Amino acid sequence: MSTYLYGGQVNANGIRQHYLRYGGRGPVLLLIPGITSPAITWGFVAERLGERYDVYVLDARGRGLSSTGPQLDYGTDACADDIPAFAAALGLSPYHLLGHSMGARFAVRAATRHPEAPIGKLVLVDPPVSGPGRREYPGKLPWYMDSIAESLNGMDAEAMRQYCATWTLEQRQLRAEWLPTCYAPAIRKAYDDFHEVDIHQDFPRLPQPALLMVAGKGGVIGAEDEAELAALKPGIDIRRVAAAGHMIPWDDFDGFFTALGDFLDTP
Repeated sequence: MSTYLYGGQVNANGIRQHYLRYGGRGPVLLLIPGITSPAITWGFVAERLGERYDVYVLDARGRGLSSTGPQLDYGTDACADDIPAFAAALGLSPYHLLGHSMGARFAVRAATRHPEAPIGKLVLVDPPVSGPGRREYPGKLPWYMDSIAESLNGMDAEAMRQYCATWTLEQRQLRAEWLPTCYAPAIRKAYDDFHEVDIHQDFPRLPQPALLMVAGKGGVIGAEDEAELAALKPGIDIRRVAAAGHMIPWDDFDGFFTALGDFLDTP
């Protein structure tokens, strides 16, 4: 039986934020997807998470059904501020954060910019560790921009295969349907911030317990990055999903949940 409950909209941090809710029982978990992943694309993960948690999957600004357009700030700080504002608008307290890629960087920044927020634990799924003076993020900008441009003209699952060759038919159909909601300037700003915003400075200031989930085949986080983050935040729990690329639950669904384990359940 599905754990999906409903979708909703709320005004928070001065914008409309759209979300999908799953489960409705247990600890509250806010899930913040990656750079071109509207909330609905994480539905297959949230369905299972909803068996144990009260899950809210967010559309980041400039994606899905949340506010978009040239008038908005798509920088890391503004997007990070959206998260505790969303929780406060719905009266959610306390809550855990699970972010993938870009969403993980937003989660880290939200926790350090808002130490007063009732955030319990952080699950950081393969966050980009690029930044000023560091190696580039391995994903290339044209992959994002070209696929968005093509989607705006209408594309089907077969056309999406050139960008997501290993994905299932259902996953490619969903991406083809929702990718046009990703506002290109928002994507470009997030990508630029991968290289221009230093997220490492936040780790020593994180008061919350954190789990770093690493894609073994993703090329985003290497052994040297794990060592650096462990030094910056002693006690961080690092778990590797060896068979997965950057889109961990797409590549190894069970491996994702094995890595997550009971991290959010332990005191």
